[in-house]
Amino acid sequence: MEFETLLYEKRDAVAVVTLNRPERLNAINGVMSRELPRAWQQVMKDPEVVVAILTGAGDRALCTGFDMLDFAKGDTEVGEPEDRGSLASVRFTALQNGCWKPVITAVNGMVTGGGLHFIAGSDLIVAAEHATFFENHVRVGLISGLEPVGLARRLPLEAVLRMSLLGGAERMSAARAYDLGLLGDVVSKEELMPRARELAAKIAECSPAALMASKRSIWESLDRGLADALENTWSIIRDHTGHPDAREGPRAFAEKRKPRWKPVE
Repeated sequence: MEFETLLYEKRDAVAVVTLNRPERLNAINGVMSRELPRAWQQVMKDPEVVVAILTGAGDRALCTGFDMLDFAKGDTEVGEPEDRGSLASVRFTALQNGCWKPVITAVNGMVTGGGLHFIAGSDLIVAAEHATFFENHVRVGLISGLEPVGLARRLPLEAVLRMSLLGGAERMSAARAYDLGLLGDVVSKEELMPRARELAAKIAECSPAALMASKRSIWESLDRGLADALENTWSIIRDHTGHPDAREGPRAFAEKRKPRWKPVE
C-alpha cells in the first residue's frame, strides 16, 4: 500500500510507520488523518508483523498536531466522510484503531497538540534528549481535551493540567518526562532508532498471540473497575489456552529450543 504522508517499512517482524511531512513538522492534515487508520490496519492484518515502531521524519518533531494552516483555511475534513464531526474521526494511533500489536514510539523531537495522541496511546516510548512535550490548544482558542484526558492515565494530574493550561508557555523536557514515568528511555538522537529497533527485536521473539492478548487485557483494564478488569483478563487468558502458542511455549522450554510461534492471521 502506497501512502502520501507516511512512510511504511517492514523489516523482519517489525513495521516502521513514519509521519512524513517534515516541512510541516509532521502535522496531521486531512490526508494523513485518513492514511493512519489504513497503516494500522496493514500492521494488524500482516501476519509477518509482530511489533511496530512509530516515529517522525527529520529530527525537529514527532508531530505538532493538526496542521493549523489547513485549519485556518477551513480545511477541517479530518477522517472519513461518514465519521466527520464525531470522535470516530480521530483515529491516529494503533490503539484508536483496535490494533493490538505492540507499538514503540520513537520521539524524534517536539510533540504538541494532536501529536500527543501518539504518546497517550503508545505501549513503549523512547525519546531523543532534545524531545519536548507541550499542549497549545488554549493558546489558539481551542479546548485542550482529548489528548490530556489520554495523558492523565500516564502522568500525575498536576503535570497534565500544567501542560494543558499553560498553553505551551512551558515545555516538558525529555528528562522531566522520564522522571514522571512517561518515557522508558532517553537517548541521543543518533541512538533513537537503534534503541527502538533493539526493543522491537526483543519483543518480536515472543508469541505474537500472547503479546496481543497481553496488550489488550492491560489497556482494557483502564476502562474498568478492578474486579471487572480481572474478569475480563481471565476471559482473555482462558481463550488463549486454546491457542497453539500456549502449548508450544512450554514444549520449547522443556526441549531447550527456540519456539516456533504461530503467526497471527
